[in-house]
Amino acid sequence: MENRSLPQGSLISYMSNLVKAQGGINLAQGIPAFEPPAELLEILKNISFDNVHQYASGRGNMLLLEQLARFYKVPYNQFLIVNGATEAISLLFTYIKTKMQQPFSVLAFNPAYESYKNLSRIFNLPFHSFPLTVNNSIDFDLLSKTIKNHSVKLVLVASPGNPLGKIWTKEEVHRLIQLSEELDFFIVFDAVYDQLYFENPAYFPIESITPQVFYVNAFSKLLSITGWRIGYLMAQPQLINEIAAIHDYTGLSSPSVLQQALAFYLDKYNFGKEYTESLREKIKDNYYQLEKELTNLGFKVIQAQGGYFIWAQLPEGLTDGFQFAIDLYEKQKVAIIPGIHFSEDAGSFIRINIARHPYEISMATSKIKKYMSELVR
Repeated sequence: MENRSLPQGSLISYMSNLVKAQGGINLAQGIPAFEPPAELLEILKNISFDNVHQYASGRGNMLLLEQLARFYKVPYNQFLIVNGATEAISLLFTYIKTKMQQPFSVLAFNPAYESYKNLSRIFNLPFHSFPLTVNNSIDFDLLSKTIKNHSVKLVLVASPGNPLGKIWTKEEVHRLIQLSEELDFFIVFDAVYDQLYFENPAYFPIESITPQVFYVNAFSKLLSITGWRIGYLMAQPQLINEIAAIHDYTGLSSPSVLQQALAFYLDKYNFGKEYTESLREKIKDNYYQLEKELTNLGFKVIQAQGGYFIWAQLPEGLTDGFQFAIDLYEKQKVAIIPGIHFSEDAGSFIRINIARHPYEISMATSKIKKYMSELVR
């Protein structure tokens, strides 16, 4: 193995660009291999000549807002349609920073989705990656001390997570909310993968969102339309009003025609229930198939409960996830992401996207097996 230095910028972009330039199987970037619902695309085609090509309302397409209100059983004025979940989180960074008179820091749970750390850097805020226990639960006494000692005012929770597909229990969620009221900090629940669970769905306190709690979601992963960039933010109405005023000068509005197509589709097809259930089963099957194969090869797969990814530690004797990823691509043209991208403590870990067609997963598995067999010669 030839030692390489880490490239600057996103390792996700770096590995994905290798595939785009040289070919191969892309299990690096969280892009689904599946087509969006055929009914959604038919609706999009049919409305393309309607008068829906100018700015949408800054709050969002009214029909789409009504679909969200019906699905979540809360008033439509608790929602703001934005340009993907990432813009929603960025808006919350902006909003919370305007509310804080004193310096503060941001906390997420290790391993953390890359945007949490990088948005903290962009907003010049210290970032703290809080460790999970050995069984992937939360030490709330340690969490309380960390929040106090580091003046944490924003806590980000992904459930299921990325890269580790942990789903927070109802008890953990309520304990965190209670802590937020005691210590006066904001919580952002990132629910982009919430419908893609393997056994039991994620819990979110939709019915009782407090002034310190925000809920972020998107249609990107739910309907395999990552390029549409339609996300939404849920909060108390007064907070939505304040954040919408910021959104007017940042994202302004999400694409009008796409919002209209989504609104019609969700209304006619039960919020995409049939498509979502099918997608969930495909990803679940992929997870268990690849988990078994990797375990047999000596990887330690950290148990996930949902999401798009496998998070695994390299077999004994291998410690450099970045070098492993580079060599695997160069020798077998399978692109994955080194764990170091998500945590400084994850040098021996890798992340693999499982939202691909089963034949891609099988092909990638064969190539990983071949690469591993060559390593032990």
